[in-house]
Amino acid sequence: MSAVSVSTSRMSATDFFDSNVLLYLVSLDATKADRVEVLVSDGGTVSTQVLNEFAAVATRKFGRPLNKVRDLLNQIRSACEVVPLDIATHDIGLDIAERYKYSIFDSMLLAAATRAKCTTLFTEDLHHGQIVGGLTIRNPFRP
Repeated sequence: MSAVSVSTSRMSATDFFDSNVLLYLVSLDATKADRVEVLVSDGGTVSTQVLNEFAAVATRKFGRPLNKVRDLLNQIRSACEVVPLDIATHDIGLDIAERYKYSIFDSMLLAAATRAKCTTLFTEDLHHGQIVGGLTIRNPFRP
């Protein structure tokens, strides 16, 4: 499992990370894991939803022991601002789902990133280059 090099400056707090990007830290894809380490080392933002999804997939799909996943989550939490999900985020997420036809979970990520005043969402799941409420969706592995 990769270690995240923590930056105390959090230079890129306007970057929001989806769990599907962060999960490369526990994958066997060294190239993508290295790319994620670089991005996260500059700081960023995640929501509690992202942390929950990360823990679920890292333990279930990747078979990582919970204590190792917890250590990595602590490193991510040290490098990134963590924003909670609340009713306002939920309501915005529902509006996004209705307008853009994204899944509820993806819409909640978009809502959390928007409320955190992020400008970039790093994800593999959504439309690269699309702008939602001032937030640009980027696939960090795309050339």
